[in-house]
Amino acid sequence: MSNPNIASRFDEIYDSTRKAVLAFITSKCRCTADISDIFQDTYMELYQVLDKRGAEYITNDRAFVFRLARLKIARHYSLLEKMRMFVSLNTAIEDEGEVDLSDFEADAFVTEDFVVNQVMLDAARQFIQEQTESVQKVFFLFYEVDLTIPEVAKVLSMSESNVKHKLYRTLKELRSRLS
Repeated sequence: MSNPNIASRFDEIYDSTRKAVLAFITSKCRCTADISDIFQDTYMELYQVLDKRGAEYITNDRAFVFRLARLKIARHYSLLEKMRMFVSLNTAIEDEGEVDLSDFEADAFVTEDFVVNQVMLDAARQFIQEQTESVQKVFFLFYEVDLTIPEVAKVLSMSESNVKHKLYRTLKELRSRLS
């Protein structure tokens, strides 16, 4: 970030809108795998606008960022639909990268604990990905965005009891699967 004015203005807008925009994007996405890409694209576009137009260009931070998010969601899914016409998409999720255990000290207990925790984390992640999109969104908003149950219910237009049901039922199933 070259201009300190732009950088501080970007940080100010990001800090004041991050949580709400992430919740908005989550509620509108068809697939939870798209959330982080759209979120990142939204704030990259924000920075580019600030860099091109100046720090004082945006007068209503929240409205501007939400507008960018809506555009990014629309573009993402329209491009995806166009691509489906021409190319068969591979829906397999790529591995996030292999863990190199040689980076750890030779302490077998530490390495073993790490492997056990990694296996459990991967199993939990896989289990959540097997759930319905609405359950995935509830988990994402509750655990990643740190929204409360009433906030999750409002964002997803669900009753609080429905959110609790999805959250607690899935946690119970996850616990029984991992124990």
